[in-house]
Amino acid sequence: MALKCGIVGLPNVGKSTLFNALTSAKALAANYPFATKDPNVGMITVPDARLDKLTELVQPKKTQPTTIEIVDIAGLIKGASKGEGLGNQFLANIREVNAIVHVVRCFVDDNVVHVDGNVDPIRDKDIIDTELLLKDIDTVEKRMERLKKAAKSSNKDDIAKLEAAKEILAHLEQEKPARTLGELEGKAAEVMQEMQLLTAKPILYVCNVDEDSVLEGNDMTKKFAEHVKDEDAEIILVSAGIEADIAELESKEERLEFLSDMGLSEPGVNKLIHASYKLLNLITYFTAGEKEVRAWTIKKGWKAPQAAGVIHTDFEKGFIRAEVIKYDDYVALGSESAVKDAGKMGVEGKEYVVGDGDVMHFRFNV
Repeated sequence: MALKCGIVGLPNVGKSTLFNALTSAKALAANYPFATKDPNVGMITVPDARLDKLTELVQPKKTQPTTIEIVDIAGLIKGASKGEGLGNQFLANIREVNAIVHVVRCFVDDNVVHVDGNVDPIRDKDIIDTELLLKDIDTVEKRMERLKKAAKSSNKDDIAKLEAAKEILAHLEQEKPARTLGELEGKAAEVMQEMQLLTAKPILYVCNVDEDSVLEGNDMTKKFAEHVKDEDAEIILVSAGIEADIAELESKEERLEFLSDMGLSEPGVNKLIHASYKLLNLITYFTAGEKEVRAWTIKKGWKAPQAAGVIHTDFEKGFIRAEVIKYDDYVALGSESAVKDAGKMGVEGKEYVVGDGDVMHFRFNV
């Protein structure tokens, strides 16, 4: 399944620098507001040591990791919800992504200008939150106007949707994002899905820090964490500068040596990807054969036919059974044939819930 994350933030917080480092792309990273006008799009290969191990064991002709699409969206300013700056374009781009990666600047550098004159990550976050909320309020109010007209016919569905929209609007007017409404059911869930609200999208905060703060953070990151503690949101510390340096290195050995010198266990891109998967409740399963070892991304809790469907819709339609090997068994025994001989391969039906790391082979008939 395709996963699309949008990098957002005020102008000049390091979005494009981070994007370049994450995707090894060359988006314009410049020291002035609105350097990014049209969204830059790149792909991140999802690192997974399990895929590497399976490749080592199977020795396939091809290895195919899964990917995340990253969109670097134009910077936002006050008044964006009313069309200020590149507001309308910015907000439209956010609507298309699965999750928001919100970058806030948590370092001081007199050589890098700030659109509001000084560095304050809490203020910067609140500016964007306000604009997203205002846009959502506008969206709900317009939807309510249409529902009011439809409800005049006394249609029960339209009346129920109108009441649901009123509750959602009241929540937003308390300056609470739509994602904090909890699990909605019935018409409330239906109308929420129809409106595609910006603040309903899950969010990951990336604190862009200097090199000295990438391990423990600083006063700004600690205050920021306290400010968002009730949002149940993930926060990670990344130095866009360090990530840019890592991206310039050619070999895996050079990158590992650089990370070791910096006292880091993994690049920021890995932390961002792991956090994104957790945020969106995603897991990975594998297919492994002589032709290809491949990683596939699915939602946690999906059953075997749904998982088969990400390979091809025919696999889901004609699903017969799934042959499943647990990753640890595959590694311990060294091959599929050894797993079979040990009686460790499971044969599962339509109700089997796929586990993270499962190595699967599907039988189907169309």
